[in-house]
Amino acid sequence: MSTETLEFQAEARQLLELMVHSIYSNKDIFLRELISNASDALDKRRLAGLKDEGLRADDLHIEIDADKEARTLTVRDNGIGMSRDEVVGLIGTIARSGTSETLRRLRESKESAELIGQFGVGFYSVFMVADKVTLLTRKAGEATGVRWESDGDGTYTIETVEEAPEGTSVRVHLRPADEEDALYDYTDEGKIREIVKRYSDFISFPVLMGGDTLNSMKALWARPRSEVSDEEYREFYRHVSHDWTDPLDIIRMRAEGTFEYEALLFLPARAPHDLYQRDARHGLQLYVKRVFILDDSRELLPDHLRFVKGVVDAADLSLNISREILQQDRHIQLIRRRLAKKVLASIKDLMSKDAEKYRTFWGEFGPVVKEGLLDGTEDQKAILDIASFASTAGEEPTTLADYLARMPEGQDKIYFMTGDSRAQVANSPHMEAFRAKGYEVLLLTDPVDEIWAEAVRDYAGTEFQSIARGAVDLLSEEEPSPEQAGAYAAVLTWLNETLNDVKDVRLTTRLTGSPACLVSDTDGLTPALEKMYKAMGQELPPVKRILELNPQHPLVSALKTAYDQRAGDPELTETAELLYGTALLAEGGDLADPARFAALLADRLSKTL
Repeated sequence: MSTETLEFQAEARQLLELMVHSIYSNKDIFLRELISNASDALDKRRLAGLKDEGLRADDLHIEIDADKEARTLTVRDNGIGMSRDEVVGLIGTIARSGTSETLRRLRESKESAELIGQFGVGFYSVFMVADKVTLLTRKAGEATGVRWESDGDGTYTIETVEEAPEGTSVRVHLRPADEEDALYDYTDEGKIREIVKRYSDFISFPVLMGGDTLNSMKALWARPRSEVSDEEYREFYRHVSHDWTDPLDIIRMRAEGTFEYEALLFLPARAPHDLYQRDARHGLQLYVKRVFILDDSRELLPDHLRFVKGVVDAADLSLNISREILQQDRHIQLIRRRLAKKVLASIKDLMSKDAEKYRTFWGEFGPVVKEGLLDGTEDQKAILDIASFASTAGEEPTTLADYLARMPEGQDKIYFMTGDSRAQVANSPHMEAFRAKGYEVLLLTDPVDEIWAEAVRDYAGTEFQSIARGAVDLLSEEEPSPEQAGAYAAVLTWLNETLNDVKDVRLTTRLTGSPACLVSDTDGLTPALEKMYKAMGQELPPVKRILELNPQHPLVSALKTAYDQRAGDPELTETAELLYGTALLAEGGDLADPARFAALLADRLSKTL
């Protein structure tokens, strides 16, 4: 029998101290790590048995024993086991990597991926709860076993033993309980069941305790669709989402090759109450080899798909050393892009196959999905393909593809207008010429519409055009003649001098029934966008807009005549204020002095009675 007592290097002691006291946020994780190591050992035994009949085992399992009196917890498996050299190598990972550089990178949570998932890293999490750990192992096919033992204080012993069962047994000698550890009684059967259910429920091998199997082993994402019932999917959705409404769609995905992962995702039918809260918990559940890692992994989907529920199970991922934080690498970015593409494609399929479900989905999550139009990513076209908008063509929302299909000859832009409500936008004076011309206008009333309409230039080669920006003279055959423009030159100059809140006053043909309207410059802010910025606390310089007048309207022509006859009359200035105020109110704007406007209007009305 050969026994060695070895001492950790000084830096390795610091590393162990850091792991036990700083890296892990939850003590329960030590049991997850032990079960994960056992599951890996069973996988290796199963593969070895395919190549060597003598290594085959029919009853591969993990067993947990708890002894309240002795305060020990034992996790054993009948997996591949370890030789003496492998124990020194695998569990000695920390000792061999105990350098100042490793310590520095760990403290900065930038440890390289080579350490992640190795036995020697997760194994040492047991010292969060143990004052001594004994490991007994025998490699399948070998005659002798190995016992490793340490109190984590600086030394460990390795001993060759003649009799040991094949596989690995880890006995954790738990620290004496105190008030701080009252919630962490790891000899309590209920506590053990809770941890196994949370972290290890879907691993492929049974986790046994007292003859009972603690885990379900039902990883639905790993089973063929034909073997899973709709009720099983619905039950699993309720488990991951805590939503008792059935999902609208189930999305399965499997990637094979150099980087393997599986995903089972759900499109909810109802938006959660915290969907728009910045600090709300959103994201997918992350598993690595069916071992639960993270509950709300936001890195796996872009934020505009944060409502999607489900799980991703990867064969390997770059995690930080505690396996609690995803490292941003090309694998994560690859999963993110592929999942987003798959989800958007599934929504498009839903649109074509089940219009009712699509309308439900878009009504609940449309504004969130449109957030993806803001960052100019490759998702932009896919989002525009599945988006639908209210329009002047009817009560039902329309897709952009349908809008283009209805465009009459001569129309070369996708016209839209933003505002607070459908009624406000639909009744805006800006709509008049478009109705007369028979041009359809999209009615954009979600707050996000104000922003994405700035970022997206076109759809399928057809440009977007706001009808409340720039000069839009559709009725060209009725454009003011040079004589008419000359006749109004004086009154327009006077109005420009009188109305300090406007940038310019000009004639237009965009109006058919209203006397005036306000428009923004082609690159100017809309009133709604200006309000949005101010609500976010951003100070903006005063935004002046253009007042456009309809020379065919009786009020405008009467104002011109009155000015020609009695320029300088104070009542004309009041009329100009009323004209501007009515244009501002017609678009849903706020008057700077509502009381003065009301008084002027009352005075003017009293003179007409």
